[in-house]
Amino acid sequence: MSTLSNAVAAPRVPVLADLFASTWVRNVALVLGGALFTAVCAQIVIPMTPVPMTGQTLAVVLVGAGLGWKRGMAALALYAVLGIFLPVFSEFGSGLSVITGPTGGYIIGFIFAAGAVGWLAERGSDRKFLTAFLAFVVGQGLVFAFGLVGLKLYSGESVSWVVHNGFTIFIIGGLVKAAIGAVLMPAAWKLAEKR
Repeated sequence: MSTLSNAVAAPRVPVLADLFASTWVRNVALVLGGALFTAVCAQIVIPMTPVPMTGQTLAVVLVGAGLGWKRGMAALALYAVLGIFLPVFSEFGSGLSVITGPTGGYIIGFIFAAGAVGWLAERGSDRKFLTAFLAFVVGQGLVFAFGLVGLKLYSGESVSWVVHNGFTIFIIGGLVKAAIGAVLMPAAWKLAEKR
């Protein structure tokens, strides 16, 4: 854990978006792009047992790391708002009923997860596999924390039911997505440094 502790204590460093965000117009475009990227990834479904894996939370951590905490949170907040009106949620879901339904807590959690991952990326956590993986696990954990609270409030089921159906069956997919993101972000930095 000392590597993540070192990342937390480090001063702010540029994130990938800082290489492009020289004007407010570009910042707005990056935020919109982050929301749309999440919408596209939400439609990616990989069959797995016991539940399928979607690309949604992978997009959340990548957007947070790539944009930094402010733009990342703005992108995921925009994604949530767009989802009220447009079919951008998983399986082309949309509407206020999704936000107030059993998955609403997860969608709210996306905003805070992107913020946390973005903040850690601003301390250099996205430059190496191990620190990126740990940061993305933190992000996934925040999504689950908000999601479990929302699921409990919505369902009224027991805590063990909520933990099993809202977390346990998704652990493998979450770790796989954290690992994928931890490979992609350092690779993106290497590519950016070459250019």
